[in-house]
Amino acid sequence: EQQEEDTSSTECSNQGIMDLKFTSSRKYISISVPSKSQTMSPHIKSVDDVVVLGMNLSKFNKPAQFFICVSGVFMFYLIYGYLQELIFSVEGFKPFGWYLTLVQFGFYSIFGLIELQLIQDKRRRIPGKTYMIIAFLTVGTMGLSNTSLGYLNYPTQVIFKCCKLIPVMIGGVFIQGKRYNIADVSAALCMSLGLIWFTLADSTVAPNFNLTGVVLISLALCADAVIGNVQEKAMKLHNGSNSEMVLYSYSIGFVYILFGLTCTSGLSPAITFCSKHPLQTYGYAFLFSLTGYFGISFVLALIKIFGALLAVTVTTGRKAMTIVLSFLFFAKPFTLQYVWSGLLVVLGIFLNVYSKNMDKIKLPSLHGLWKKSVEERKQRTLSQTV
Repeated sequence: EQQEEDTSSTECSNQGIMDLKFTSSRKYISISVPSKSQTMSPHIKSVDDVVVLGMNLSKFNKPAQFFICVSGVFMFYLIYGYLQELIFSVEGFKPFGWYLTLVQFGFYSIFGLIELQLIQDKRRRIPGKTYMIIAFLTVGTMGLSNTSLGYLNYPTQVIFKCCKLIPVMIGGVFIQGKRYNIADVSAALCMSLGLIWFTLADSTVAPNFNLTGVVLISLALCADAVIGNVQEKAMKLHNGSNSEMVLYSYSIGFVYILFGLTCTSGLSPAITFCSKHPLQTYGYAFLFSLTGYFGISFVLALIKIFGALLAVTVTTGRKAMTIVLSFLFFAKPFTLQYVWSGLLVVLGIFLNVYSKNMDKIKLPSLHGLWKKSVEERKQRTLSQTV
């Protein structure tokens, strides 16, 4: 009997399984214990990893992660904005905004597939139903935004897109149950008012205002406000990677747009026009999509690490810089109202940064300033009396 017990214990240790037997209920509980020789799953290794273009941001501290993400967003999206305006400056291209979005989604799907093949864990973690919703919102925000450029000036279109701060906050309250402080609300109001003031200035000095374009960019704004919160919730709940998010959302969106263009007979005229101008359309669209893909990777990293509101704040600041470059590279009239509205936007950005670092940045209160002023007056009076 002693020999049999030794044999059974040896077999149990080799298999790495411990069985507990309850004679009264005849139940068995099996607990697997992995041996040291077994390698850990790539999924377990990368649970908290945030990888952008092959670079693991989890190895850096929070300030370094923020700097890298912001630098990537500004660099790639500034080039992205320049190429987008350049494509629509081609004579006769303005009616084909949805076809440009189709080509863009196709390139994004290819880039996402290539990047997904380069990482260890290729499993899809976010449910397909969630991706269908995200793809629909992505089609709305990018397709309607590209199409609106056929009716609006580029700075006006960008200004409208910047006003999504308030819808993002509203979406965060209803979708994720978030609560924002007065600094966040003030930041959103300052940025939105400044950008609206910018729009009024643009309408005054360079009126190119079309109601259809306003409706399109407003719908894109609503979809854009929701998508950040949905992406943040899905990526944090299921721990999805950036490349997975890009691949599935844009490939499903590609099918949506292709079906829509086929049903509306908008595919054939666009292909005919682009075949006559391949370099100005497909060539620019490739670079446009490549820089946009790199940019969206950094935006998704910002959403996953810092949240949707801060990501929107960074992209809003990038849009303001895009407008400045648009005035430099493309001839447009200028007024000082642009400067004042831009300063109001900068104030909104500062308030948002302050709200994220209220424990480190302490601004004096009105009561403190008043008390300090009274004490200084008393000291002056006392010194004069003496």
